Amino acid sequence: MIHDINFPHSLSGLSLDHYLARGWFRMGHTIFTTHLIYLEEEFFPVYWLRIRLYDLHWGKRQRVIQRINSAFEVRCTALLLTEEMDDLYERYRQSVDFATSPGLIDYLFNGRLHQVFDTRMIEVRHEGKLIAAGIFDKGARSIAGIINFFDPAYAKFSLGKYLMLLKAEWAKENGHLYYYPGYLAVGFKKFDYKLWLQRSATEYFDPHTQLWLPAVNNTIGF
Repeated sequence: MIHDINFPHSLSGLSLDHYLARGWFRMGHTIFTTHLIYLEEEFFPVYWLRIRLYDLHWGKRQRVIQRINSAFEVRCTALLLTEEMDDLYERYRQSVDFATSPGLIDYLFNGRLHQVFDTRMIEVRHEGKLIAAGIFDKGARSIAGIINFFDPAYAKFSLGKYLMLLKAEWAKENGHLYYYPGYLAVGFKKFDYKLWLQRSATEYFDPHTQLWLPAVNNTIGF
């Protein structure tokens, strides 16, 4: 359920930072905000998340994910949609138990190849084969995670979490302050993985006070 929505023709990195800091997020060519989402015939309250990269440190769980994926090749580039990417997205789409866009171009651009955002991608390859991809938008001092998808044959490697880790590492190395991984829906556990990187470095946006508050010891139930 969208609360507000804008349709920018283009958006600078500073403008994206400003939107993200006010609890807005990208969907296709639009940028929007919402406080409720309708999932599985039920409404859930939504809270946008951000991770303070300057407070982020890897613990045991993150190092395990790094170790089990250490044999894979990783590359970060400007977004380039290819048949290989489309095929990977389709395999992923067929494997998940929730609705998502029929194609990657629909998910990212509403079917139109007009770039509004400065979008980057992280590729993970095994012996040259593309097995996972993570897409994010780059602001001036922040990044916004848009989508992660992977080959279901590699599910045991926790590639979704690995891509979150890689995005955070890239952002830290390039001088960014915040990583916005999306929203969490209280009572809907499928989104709780977004707290995985480090809860103590994570904040949620309170739409009532318009403040970012600590995820640790929160009073809203996640």
